[in-house]
Amino acid sequence: MVLSRRGSGSFTLPTGQTLAIHTRTHDEEDLPHATKKCVFVATRHCKPQTFTLTPQRMRIIVESFKETLELGLQKPEQIVPMIPTFVFGWPTGQEKGDYLAVDLGGTNLRVCLVTLQGEGKFEISQSKYRLTEEQKQEDGQKLFDFCAQCLKTFVDTSLADGSLTLKPGETLPLGFTFSYPCHQLKIDHGILIRWTKGFAALNTEGHDVAEMFRKSLVTYQLPVTLTALINDTTGTLIASHYVNPNAKIAVIFGTGCNAAYMEKVSEITKINDVGIPGDASMCINCEWGAFDSFEHEHLPRTKYDIIVDESSNKPGEQAFEKLISGRYLGEILRLVICELVDEGVLFLGQNTYKLENPYVFDTAFLSLMESDPTDELLMIIGIFSHFFAVETTLAERQFFRALAKLIGRRAARLSACGIAAIVGRMGYLDNGEGCEVGADGSLYNKYPGFADRVHEGLVDIFGEKGRKIVTHHAEDGSGVGSAIIAAMTKTRKEQRLYDHV
Repeated sequence: MVLSRRGSGSFTLPTGQTLAIHTRTHDEEDLPHATKKCVFVATRHCKPQTFTLTPQRMRIIVESFKETLELGLQKPEQIVPMIPTFVFGWPTGQEKGDYLAVDLGGTNLRVCLVTLQGEGKFEISQSKYRLTEEQKQEDGQKLFDFCAQCLKTFVDTSLADGSLTLKPGETLPLGFTFSYPCHQLKIDHGILIRWTKGFAALNTEGHDVAEMFRKSLVTYQLPVTLTALINDTTGTLIASHYVNPNAKIAVIFGTGCNAAYMEKVSEITKINDVGIPGDASMCINCEWGAFDSFEHEHLPRTKYDIIVDESSNKPGEQAFEKLISGRYLGEILRLVICELVDEGVLFLGQNTYKLENPYVFDTAFLSLMESDPTDELLMIIGIFSHFFAVETTLAERQFFRALAKLIGRRAARLSACGIAAIVGRMGYLDNGEGCEVGADGSLYNKYPGFADRVHEGLVDIFGEKGRKIVTHHAEDGSGVGSAIIAAMTKTRKEQRLYDHV
């Protein structure tokens, strides 16, 4: 029998069955848990500075970030692609009518009927459909067929209950929110560059996903016209501005991470030959989760971050995202815990095999650990006893909460670096002006203190004038934003304004 590093192993019985065993030994076998001394050793082992970003380091990252953004505007096929979205200018706030939106997110498929009422007002009805892991990995056309099938169910139900009416031969404009990096040469077209968020559907990368979805729409005979293919961050920017005209940037901090902002076409030199006047404005989908990928020159990666990267389905890619997105924070903490279990510091004498599985430690656990209001940290007791069948000492629980704070704070401060790069590039703080940022995603909305830590980071980068950058909860970009962009595009095409894109 060969034991693993954590005292786990297996052997084959004469019947052919494999029996797994899990043991925990320690020189002092009468100790059921880590002592305060052991946890002190753990704290020294995993030094706070391992996950700490100084203001000086943040400013260096911001300058590198700005250079990367500039390069993405100048040249195609860059690591941070700075994708032109062909969404021109801001909404007027007076857009009206019924529009459909389909949002292919990281966890759910969402179908929306949005009624724009003008003056920044709207009504929305929606349905969600769960995506299975198999659907994320199988053939891409099957995935889009599923999207069309769900849309048909929603449209048929809306027609039946009277919430939607259509004249004979009428079609509804559809905004398709596809939140994965695409190369676009027109607003209703998009070649998938790469999957993110755990997707790896076959026969899709390098293909026009809008055309694939249109094929599925025809198959299910849907009375819709795919008017715009957008990213959820682009939609978040437009929806936030529709409601609050002071919003200049949109950011997503959730399963993935991204940003969008409005740029002058004259600055997007890689599309000089497209035939759009330089004084026009176009929304840029940054896809900044890829910042510092492959070379890893700028971001402060720990050994735990390197393990997360190398064991992911896209090694080397999405370097920025892997440090700050909700998909990875829990895994980073789990790796630290497992290393300390290896070294005989934590959970002495207990079976810890349930902690062995990658990604079993959800980022939501970090949120609960940080927000635990009790002196005995009862929420943390519940997490470890219920999900992992291990008992914890108070000293261990205090260490876990401190570690969660370090990981969560680093994510927020790195997020601030991304915002600061766009603010600095666009000069939004020049002449005493400020900037409002529409922010969305589970980290921003649910992780305790995340927004405050972002603001703290912005002040560390810019000094006191950083307080003029204000983030607020964004409007629904993937639903409402998608519908508004479909409305803007319909109007633009009717006016024959840049109608070749």
